[in-house]
Formats: sequence, structure tokens, C-alpha cells
Amino acid sequence: MAKARALDKRRKSIKNIRKITRTMELVSTAQFRRAMERAVAADSYTKRIVRLVRDLAKAGLKAEHPLLAERSTKKKAVLFILSANRGLCGGYNSGVLRAGVARLRELQDEYGEVELVVSGKRGVSYLSYHGFEIARSYTQFDDKPTYEDVLVLADDALKRYRTGDIDRVDVVFCKFVSLSKQFPTSETLLPLSSMTSEIEDEDETRSARLEYEFLPSPKSILDEVVPYSFRIKFFKAFLDAAVSEQIARMMAMKAATDNADQMISMLTTSYNRARQSQITNEIIEVISGASALQ
Repeated sequence: MAKARALDKRRKSIKNIRKITRTMELVSTAQFRRAMERAVAADSYTKRIVRLVRDLAKAGLKAEHPLLAERSTKKKAVLFILSANRGLCGGYNSGVLRAGVARLRELQDEYGEVELVVSGKRGVSYLSYHGFEIARSYTQFDDKPTYEDVLVLADDALKRYRTGDIDRVDVVFCKFVSLSKQFPTSETLLPLSSMTSEIEDEDETRSARLEYEFLPSPKSILDEVVPYSFRIKFFKAFLDAAVSEQIARMMAMKAATDNADQMISMLTTSYNRARQSQITNEIIEVISGASALQ
């Protein structure tokens, strides 16, 4: 009977774990849908803004913008790594952190100094444990990053880039493409010339030269559009990271729930066999005892 009781106790324990993983799967599914709606809504808008900046830069303007110019100096770079505050999301955090460490080493080889800025408790704990110096860390960004919160970081980076305190801004995050495709990636946000080159291949069929009329002046248009394109692209990275995290957690919890179902089924079969064997032995003992009394 001890074996059957042990199997039944283990089965009940796995059933309790299954309830937790199933609940987390449902919560992640709901959060994923909301996060995906925000990411998808911002995707086309972000691409259009970046394309507009690229076209303006190629329109033969006499006015130039400092955010579009390549820096000849390479004194200092800033690297943002966007990780999660929680675990239980498969290989999401490990993939982002591997890509972040790789980009950090590349920037360290190219620039004299790299300022590391980390979002998410998992990234902070991992990088601190491995001896990386973190200049700033943020844990308020979760599945609902707001534009106002991201704007504070973006404007600070813009101010430091304009004053020459930094020469480059990179971000490492998990890029969202579709429900079945997300991958860790790194992007250079400043100077903007690197960012606008991402969509070159998409516009090969468009006319090589576009003509614009500027009111009141090209400089005023660039002063408004160029910084805004950086802010919205930076915000899009946070949106992609949020939806990718929820997808990873949803898939991880679904896999855990399916595994729990299989284990429960196997333990139920083993429990039934053990119980049947014990009942058979008890019947044999009763019959043997009755035979001995006759």
C-alpha cells in the first residue's frame, strides 16, 4: 500500500503544479494579446517615420542635422539591454543577455568606454553576478511600458548625444516579428543614419529621388521629425521586448502544463497497477487464511 500511496501523493503534487502553470499560461495569453496589439499598432507607424527621415536625408537638403551625421570620434557609447523582471519564460532572458554581452564586448573593442544601462531584474542580477559594471538600472518596465517613461530615457540620451558626451547609442532586445518568430537582436539608434539604413532593401522599387516642399523651412522640419523618430524607435524596442516576453512565458507554461498532463497520466496508470496488485495480494492472503482454517 505504501507504493500506491506514494504514487498518489506524487500525482496530487503534480496536479497542484499543473494548476499553477495553467493559470500562468492563461494570464500570459491575456497579457500577450494586449502587448501584441500595441506592438503591431506601432510597427507600421515606426517604419513610416524612419522611412521619412531616410527620405529627407536623401532629398538633397542643404540643412543638416547632428543626429544624422556620423561621429568621427569614438570616446563613449551607451548600451541598453532590455530583459525581464521575472523568469519562467523559457530562454527569453538568456538569449537577450547573450546578445547583450556580445554587443557589449564589440563596443568595448571599438570605443574607449561603454556605459551599460539595464532594464529588468533578471538582467541586473545576471550582469552584476558576472562582474559587469552597470551604470543605471530600471525595473519599472513590465508588460505595459508607457511612452512617457521611455521618453525620459530617450531625451536623456538625445541630450548627451547632442552635447558630445556620448557618440553612439545601441539597444539589445528581443524583436517581435510574429507569434511564431521572435529573436534577440541589437540595433544602433544613434546616429540615426545607422537606423535608417535598415529599410534600404524594402524600398528598392521606389523612386531613387523624392522631392519635398518644406514649410516653413527644412531645418525646422528636421529639428522636429528627426528626434521624434529616435524616440518612437526606442519606444518600439520596449514594446517588442514586452510582447516577446509574454509569448515566451506563454509557450513555456504551455509546455510545462502539457508535461504535467503526461506525468499525471503515467502516474495514474502506475497507481492503478500498484493498487490492483495490492488488492490481488490481499485477496490471495484472505483465501490462503480461509484455506488454512478449514
